[in-house]
Amino acid sequence: MRIHEIAAARVRYGYKRIHILLLREGWQINHKRVYRLYREEGLTLRSKRPKRIVSAAHRQHVENAENPNEVWSIDFMSDALFDGRRLKLLTVVDNYTRECLAIKTGQGITGDQVADTLGYIAVGRSFPSRIKCDNGPEFTSKALDKWAYEHNVVLDFSRPGKPTDNGYIESFNGRLRDECLNVNWFLSLDDAQRKIGAWREDYNVSRPHTSLGNLTPFEFASHAGQLPGMAEPEKSQKIA
Repeated sequence: MRIHEIAAARVRYGYKRIHILLLREGWQINHKRVYRLYREEGLTLRSKRPKRIVSAAHRQHVENAENPNEVWSIDFMSDALFDGRRLKLLTVVDNYTRECLAIKTGQGITGDQVADTLGYIAVGRSFPSRIKCDNGPEFTSKALDKWAYEHNVVLDFSRPGKPTDNGYIESFNGRLRDECLNVNWFLSLDDAQRKIGAWREDYNVSRPHTSLGNLTPFEFASHAGQLPGMAEPEKSQKIA
């Protein structure tokens, strides 16, 4: 029954992540039994896209962050409201703790708004040493360049056509797309901000991350000795 409940609430979770959640709740059960019950109940998760073979790709060496707020990654995503109106999202992730620091949602986001969002995040944390981003016009704008210069932040641009140079944000965006954008209808901008903000809160506080030893980003950040300083979803969506 509990497997059914988790699968119904988190429709894009496979048996492995459900097993982790069960262990965190105190269930004494191994992954083989979870897999068997998961299959017997017809809960098998089907991938919506085939896996790409990337073994032949030549990737640039990426320096891993060793402390919170050392490296942030930022990127844009696109979606739409139910009536076809454009929806644009700015995502911000701390590469060390894997926290989603903000998801700014609007129908258009300028370079000034990107700088304002990063500044708002830094109020509750600190300014990062480096920010990884692509070569989009908002990220190469004078507004963001000025903000970075004033706060001694290095803008680390990925190579054109090489999304793997910024793998952390690409991975996060895939989760956001799969677990939130693809499973929700957004009736208005406010509705989108509310639902995306709730998903962000769940991602930071409740979603176990395998690369963090099955801790949530919030737990890992706390163990790292830093205060996450996460704003409430409603407030963060309006300002950051």
